[in-house]
Amino acid sequence: MISGMDQFPTTEAAVTALRAIAAEYGREIEVSHDIGADQTSRRSAAGVGVTTDPDGSLPHEACIDLGGSPRVSVRLYAEDDALITVEGVDCPDVPRDDVPAFLRSVFDGLAHVKARRFPPGYFLIVPLPGDRTHREFMPMISLTPWLSSRVR
Repeated sequence: MISGMDQFPTTEAAVTALRAIAAEYGREIEVSHDIGADQTSRRSAAGVGVTTDPDGSLPHEACIDLGGSPRVSVRLYAEDDALITVEGVDCPDVPRDDVPAFLRSVFDGLAHVKARRFPPGYFLIVPLPGDRTHREFMPMISLTPWLSSRVR
């Protein structure tokens, strides 16, 4: 079992770890790679044909779609963070080391939706190791059947 990606400093190593998680939970996985400063999402000002950063490094991002329910996608950025989308709810700035624990919480059914009465709203709550949680506000209109089944 892979506990974190701290031992996986590269994007490719992180993708390998996510492939293992997909296999563990019987999920299909689709991966696309963006390599080079002119291809990565956070380097749009790099210019045409500029593939390396000013320090000479070659930035590498990956977008991973995991099949099944709930719908989950992960965008791994070169800056050691990720954007995880669960059933259309974006969870930005998740540290790369927390991605495996985040996915396990979702796939194991530990993630839930908390309803707030006033002001009305919903939050996707994803427990992480060390008594931490990732909490993301979501509008009521974005409640899918999977999210609705997890409202507490």
